[in-house]
Amino acid sequence: MSKIITITGDLGSGKSTVSDILCKRLNYSYIYTGKIQREIAERYKMTTLELNKYSETHPEIDAEIDRTFVALGEQQNIVVDSRLAWHFIPNSLKVYLKTDVEVSAKRIIGDSNSVRKSEKYASLEEATEHIKARKASENKRYSDLYGLDCDDMSNYDLIIDTSYITPEEVADIIIDIKSQ
Repeated sequence: MSKIITITGDLGSGKSTVSDILCKRLNYSYIYTGKIQREIAERYKMTTLELNKYSETHPEIDAEIDRTFVALGEQQNIVVDSRLAWHFIPNSLKVYLKTDVEVSAKRIIGDSNSVRKSEKYASLEEATEHIKARKASENKRYSDLYGLDCDDMSNYDLIIDTSYITPEEVADIIIDIKSQ
């Protein structure tokens, strides 16, 4: 089995938390798009949603992010948290984390982590709409740029609904599948 785990999925599905747990348990390194994207958004003085919309007509943003991941295919013992790592690193264990959109919104609203400082919402409804808009923007962009359908679950080796299980349980499932 691959010594690279790529994790993608719904916003607020626990990708970062699960990745962190996997890295600690497996002694793997962690590489993730979220940090890169938030840094770019901050540099442009935009929210992540605004950056996604901007990226629809400025492919250089995706190219900046994607170059990082193309080179990772030869590495080992890494967890890559990225919307498209499954595509750029085909020899990985490709994991998709699903979550009910309202559960995602509640998680994001309740996240006191400073990396989400541009993702503050006045209500659950606002957060839910933002999540849907961001996902639609990303899916359109990746379809236009790469001809990919990120919602096609056949792209992934493992799909886990994280709505009502703990990140530790999700990590247990991934480690179990990886060791088979």
